[in-house]
Amino acid sequence: MRIIAGDLKGRKLEALKGNDVRPTGDKVKEAIFSMVDVHLADSVVIDLFSGTGNLGLEAISRGAKMCYFVDNRPESIKVTYTNIENCKVQENSKVIAGSFEKVLAKIPEKADIIFLDPPYDKGFLNSCFEKIREFEALNEDGIIVAEHGLKEKLPDTLAGFTKIKEKRYGTVWVSLFC
Repeated sequence: MRIIAGDLKGRKLEALKGNDVRPTGDKVKEAIFSMVDVHLADSVVIDLFSGTGNLGLEAISRGAKMCYFVDNRPESIKVTYTNIENCKVQENSKVIAGSFEKVLAKIPEKADIIFLDPPYDKGFLNSCFEKIREFEALNEDGIIVAEHGLKEKLPDTLAGFTKIKEKRYGTVWVSLFC
């Protein structure tokens, strides 16, 4: 796993052992970032269910000014810290341990982009969208990028957010909402 573009291009990222965390592959990651590229410069990003920090670090590499990395697994938090340190982007990063329901209320600024990559087929996405709306975590012209499995087809509107794009990449859907 590596950073694929931007200032940190080519940096290798530590991975988690086992199959519990499924990092976004390069093909899907490149597709995601081509979709949100115009929103990245000087943006504030939230990487919910950050796992290794893969998506948030890619965002920083491509111009995001700040990323809040959120995960509730101690192993993920440890690897995310390691990857942030290895990329030397501590000043652009804030790691917050805990469940997304509680952490979203603690983030001190609204995001321009929120990456949602929860465990597939566990029903987290509806709750994520509801909490993002409840805590007003997204800027008015912000984007939510939801990565989800084939069985989790998302409706055209969710918690007041509107789907603006959806693409399938093998066994993964990527849906953009605003």
